[in-house]
Amino acid sequence: MSSQVIPTTESSSLYTNLEEMSTVDLLKNINQEDQKVAKAVQKIIPHIKKLVDASSKKMQSGGRLFYIGAGTSGRLGILDASEIPPTYGASPNLVVGLIAGGDSAIRTAVEGAEDDPNQAWKDLKQFGINEKDTLIGIAASGKTPYVFGGLQVAQENGVLTGSISCNKDALISSVADFPIEVEVGPEFVTGSTRMKAGTAQKLVLNMISTSLMIKLGKVKGNKMVNMQLSNNKLVDRGVRMVMEEIPELDYQAALKLLTLYGSVKKAVEAYQSK
Repeated sequence: MSSQVIPTTESSSLYTNLEEMSTVDLLKNINQEDQKVAKAVQKIIPHIKKLVDASSKKMQSGGRLFYIGAGTSGRLGILDASEIPPTYGASPNLVVGLIAGGDSAIRTAVEGAEDDPNQAWKDLKQFGINEKDTLIGIAASGKTPYVFGGLQVAQENGVLTGSISCNKDALISSVADFPIEVEVGPEFVTGSTRMKAGTAQKLVLNMISTSLMIKLGKVKGNKMVNMQLSNNKLVDRGVRMVMEEIPELDYQAALKLLTLYGSVKKAVEAYQSK
């Protein structure tokens, strides 16, 4: 019998006979477990800070941010990266998310894709990753070969590396300059890391990318002044932001100015420079 220690993400749920629970008990117990996630993230804020500060220096010097992951972890990286252009008006090349198995794996699992330790670096090389950039590997288990291999070769090539996992002493931490380990405990459904582990990863990614965009000057006060005006809701929000910055303008005048310059920041700067 193996004496190998079972990772926390794979350890047995604190609950049993789930199929016999009432709907309200299922929901209450899932929620009770979810409440542990934010507290676990809070404990490792100092580690997140180190990664954000190091990444910020790279990005302020023209570097990019890359995420790599498989399955849920890969999808979360892609989700975070895809929100940056519309939210902050940044180039889609500034933050890039890659998933084992390619884009088709976003919707459908690709068998064995995560088991190739050489594929991530091949994927990253297509984007010309270099020592100016930052690579963050995401893996709930902390041992996904696709992620480990990518981080290992990136580190060997002078790329700043970070990792996000949900197990203590995770394997990928050994190839990350700035490892982040969020220990959220066993999942409600044993091994279903799309739940607490996925939530933890999403929270950390939110913290990292939001902090970086603020440091890159994409936010003024508390407003997304560079957001893309891609629908009526966002145009209306933009108009009201312009009116807050330039109180003498009415709605129509602010809309005309915003339409002319394409972003809140440019509209306000243009008006105030007159």
